[in-house]
Amino acid sequence: MRTPAPIGVFDSGVGGLTVLRAIHARLPQEGTVYVGDSARMPYGAKGADTVIRYALAAGQFLAGQGAKVLVVACSTASSVALPALRDALKIPVLGVIDAGVTRALAVSRGGTICIAATEGTTRSGAYVRALEHQRPGVKVVARACPLFAPLVEEGSVEGHLADVVVKHHLGGLEAAGVDTLVLGCTHYPLLTQTLRSVLGGGIQIVDGAEGVADELVSILDSRGLRAATDAPRRSYFSTDAPEKFQVMGSRFLGAAVPQVDLVEL
Repeated sequence: MRTPAPIGVFDSGVGGLTVLRAIHARLPQEGTVYVGDSARMPYGAKGADTVIRYALAAGQFLAGQGAKVLVVACSTASSVALPALRDALKIPVLGVIDAGVTRALAVSRGGTICIAATEGTTRSGAYVRALEHQRPGVKVVARACPLFAPLVEEGSVEGHLADVVVKHHLGGLEAAGVDTLVLGCTHYPLLTQTLRSVLGGGIQIVDGAEGVADELVSILDSRGLRAATDAPRRSYFSTDAPEKFQVMGSRFLGAAVPQVDLVEL
């Protein structure tokens, strides 16, 4: 059985388009519907109850659009809202945290794993719990990097300012025995080149987007939900400034973003 129903994806803004990019690359025949809650970003600085409320609104909207699977492309929402979403919706729901953790454990050489994330994700401890659940005794440090997302939003992902910010938030990792860095926010992959330059080649950098795509393939195949079409429908919604979303989104998606519709959640 193959279904043309789309995959629903949401984030607090355009950052989740890095996850959508990985999904399109791995599953080019699948339709997608993306919601960026730009009016209420960033989620990382908000309380858990607020994030859960926002996540439920986005999830219910995407389910109403006919989504067959929901991808929570936001580490903060993934850290606190997955149980509520799974209770409220009748479709599979997956987040980005477990996918990033699985990949980090696969590439780590036994050293300390560092989680670079927003304040909200760091405060939740979700990555640390997931790592310790999969590998008890693993050495983990968490670094809140609140300046990374604004840096990416402004397009300042390379140059002196980016170097200074990365050193400020992540200085001294190699000396602390870190061998793997998990990018715990969907904005952060755009800083990968600067991260590699500043941190050096001794630290592996893990982006969970590829892991999300792997998990999505497994869910679709196990439930008979694969689509088969040469012209999949791909829709984009934003809760604020769709024209700005369209321009900024192209950097995250790695391709032109077509029409973006305004939606109120």
